[in-house]
Amino acid sequence: MVSVTTSIPAETSTSATTAAYADLTDAVRQLVQLMRDGGIGQLDVRQGDLRISLKSAHAIDVERVAAEPAVVAAPPPRVTEVEPEDGGHIITSPMIGTYYAASGPNERAFVEIGDRVEVGQTVAIIEAMKIMNEIVSEYAGTVTELIAKNGEAVEYGHPLIRLHE
Repeated sequence: MVSVTTSIPAETSTSATTAAYADLTDAVRQLVQLMRDGGIGQLDVRQGDLRISLKSAHAIDVERVAAEPAVVAAPPPRVTEVEPEDGGHIITSPMIGTYYAASGPNERAFVEIGDRVEVGQTVAIIEAMKIMNEIVSEYAGTVTELIAKNGEAVEYGHPLIRLHE
């Protein structure tokens, strides 16, 4: 979760305000993605009268962490290797999180067995640290197996979907 604080000058017109909010929304999305990709906990941006301040709810207090004793964690469980069928591909999880087959509980699944998938198509969502991350296919093919179950905890490399060309 990221908290957002913005301030926009009050003297803008209604149509200009609508356009400004649309541009601001796009800019905030890009900044949140930058924070997520770079592991940044807090970001402040100022341009003219506009100020955007973003802070992740999961920001790390570096000084506190440095003062704590190191703890060695047990190695993560091994992911069972799933071999692709001849001419097929396995879409795997790029991160640790919770796998969701649809964008919401009452929504249609992104893909079902028999569906044709194209490169760049969203096939699932992985929720990690309260952030919904769209999983897009790097392969084209037909869905032959849904390996992961909706709501299942997955880790890096966990097989999600089997495609056959």
